[in-house]
Amino acid sequence: MPWELVYCSRSGPPSQPWLEPDVNDHLRALHEAGVPGAAVCPIGFVSDHMEVVYDLDTEAEETAREIGLPFARAATVGTAERFVAGLVDLLEERAALARGEQPEQPAVGSRGPVHSVCPVDCCRNLRGAKPAACQVDWTTPEPTAAAQ
Repeated sequence: MPWELVYCSRSGPPSQPWLEPDVNDHLRALHEAGVPGAAVCPIGFVSDHMEVVYDLDTEAEETAREIGLPFARAATVGTAERFVAGLVDLLEERAALARGEQPEQPAVGSRGPVHSVCPVDCCRNLRGAKPAACQVDWTTPEPTAAAQ
């Protein structure tokens, strides 16, 4: 397989099992399988904060060094000029929409821009119906029944 999804840090409280496979265990398995090297990319992170630096640049790199597996980590976008400019453009667009304006909404591909606020029942929750974190049903300005 040219890529595999593995996890580098805990998600949730310590009582909850860690997401698997763990990157360090996976590096060992790759080495045992004769894979000549590994490149990791922190896809869940846009900047090099302590989770990325410690979990990948410290622990995973140390694991790879211990077992003799060549290892490299792809950079995060961090403060790359084009990435930051895109965030600024998106914030300005969403602010204009919130003011009731109709800004240009550039999009890549044929599907057009996505909505800025998910309509009710947009994203299916496999655990059943749950109230929105913001406690607002965006079809009306009133709070949802669960929030009252």
